[in-house]
Amino acid sequence: MKKTIITTALALCVAVFSVNATPATSTIENSTSEYFFKVNSFCVSIAKGDFDTVQKLIERGADVNERSNGMTPAMYAAKFNRTEILNLLISKGANLKLRCSNKSYTAAKYAELHGADDAATIIKETLKKKKKK
Repeated sequence: MKKTIITTALALCVAVFSVNATPATSTIENSTSEYFFKVNSFCVSIAKGDFDTVQKLIERGADVNERSNGMTPAMYAAKFNRTEILNLLISKGANLKLRCSNKSYTAAKYAELHGADDAATIIKETLKKKKKK
């Protein structure tokens, strides 16, 4: 009799928990789609490392200092260690001293936080050159 009561109680607990459970995919889908709508196509191309697209967008008038999701294009290039794109952005007038509107980080700080040593070196050298001028 005890076994029957304990088994029934356990089955009831499992049934209650499974009825109240929500699928994890719905949470993931919602948060992912919200994220992508906040980042413009220019910065997505930078994050992916698509140099040709970034170059074409700049030629068509994309602002190299326009924020997307609080970050500048140089911050995305630094975060993802896209050195070729970072050099292009700098040559087109990217301001490396701007701070992220969300966390007040600079492109150099994003490079440091994400272990993007090559991007950090480029930023450091560029800022030294500009300081000397």
